[in-house]
Amino acid sequence: MIEVTKIGGQRILVNSDLIEVVEETPDTVMTLTTGRKIIVKESRQEVKNLVKLYRKDILAD
Repeated sequence: MIEVTKIGGQRILVNSDLIEVVEETPDTVMTLTTGRKIIVKESRQEVKNLVKLYRKDILAD
């Protein structure tokens, strides 16, 4: 799971396997495979980097 910050400042964990699309419109909107949309403070690139780091961490174990 990756940790991101919602617009209101609340930190949440998101299952990175459920992320289908990440858009900057100009807010960063993550659309999950469930259809749920989450607006976060992190940029599209930051979300991408978080997912990459998470997956590297899993493979290292």
